[in-house]
Amino acid sequence: MIVKSISLDFFRNYVHADVTFHPGVNVIVGDNAQGKTNLLEAVAYLSSASSHRARYDRDLIQFGIDRAFLKAEIFSRQRDYILEAHLARGVRRQLWSNGVRLKSAAELSGLLTTVLFCPEDLNLIRAGAAERRKFLDSCICQLRPKYAAALAEYSRLHEQKLRILKDWEEKPSLLDTLDDYSLRMAQCGAILIHYRAHFVRKLNQTAPAVHTQCSGGREELALRYQTVSTVADPMANPKQIFHQLLEHQERHRQAEIDSRSCLTGPHKDELAVEIDGNSAKSFASQGQVRTAALSLKLAARDLFFQDTGEWPVLLLDDVLSELDARRQEFVLNRITSGQVFITCCEEEKLANLRVGKAFHIRNGALI
Repeated sequence: MIVKSISLDFFRNYVHADVTFHPGVNVIVGDNAQGKTNLLEAVAYLSSASSHRARYDRDLIQFGIDRAFLKAEIFSRQRDYILEAHLARGVRRQLWSNGVRLKSAAELSGLLTTVLFCPEDLNLIRAGAAERRKFLDSCICQLRPKYAAALAEYSRLHEQKLRILKDWEEKPSLLDTLDDYSLRMAQCGAILIHYRAHFVRKLNQTAPAVHTQCSGGREELALRYQTVSTVADPMANPKQIFHQLLEHQERHRQAEIDSRSCLTGPHKDELAVEIDGNSAKSFASQGQVRTAALSLKLAARDLFFQDTGEWPVLLLDDVLSELDARRQEFVLNRITSGQVFITCCEEEKLANLRVGKAFHIRNGALI
């Protein structure tokens, strides 16, 4: 899986850019706030139609401009694709593949898979459960179109149900629709739980070995998936999970009305990370946290390869400056296959890495 080139118009601080990449290691060098991360963000956006830094597409459009445009030529599944994203303020984005407009972001699944590791990911272990759910969602959406579609629908239903719960006292008739939303959320939620459980199982078979290498064999990593208590087997058929989810929602119906919030569902799921049997979130040192976060990301890359037979594009955004020398060496030594993008401020840090192509960026332009 290779990104051959990318074109940007009014994306972040890029007025216009046409960049051709190397199929191996691409190094992007520049001072802070020059556009290095924006370039990686553009590549990642075309893999999932979402940004790790922006909640809304409008935040990706350059200030004072109404529209932005992204286009990439990629090689995937033994053929060439041209992926496009048209962003506009106040208008729903448009996604295209080889000239055919896509109905939803779920149709991007599997065309371009990316694994992004950025400084914020070092907080993946310490942060709340939402960050770890976001990690799972990002990975699974790129592999399973059905999951991506279910996640988009569940998020929409969750937002609408929240509005009902918050406004029902002013408009009591809204409660007449509450059970319909709960039913549909249980249907979508069962799909999410099923796919998350299977992905975490595979991740738990891969990440501990990566963690052992990174930690020098001194620590043992373990992962556990935690979901709604009535779900006896998260890896069961979604139809079975659906009934168990619905039961839990019915139990909490009055509590949700009283609290005006959605108290039950996969939006509360947790990926528990343990080191030597203890919660990494509560007890891990800073070094252990970084090693665990690295292990999750690199294990996800391995799983993508196992699933698709192609290495996902690896995006390393200024993480080397955040890691000590031993962890830097560990990351760089694992880059033996696939296309890689590395941003850094000091090119000499990559002296021992076989670089295919280097780019220098200043103020959103190649120099």
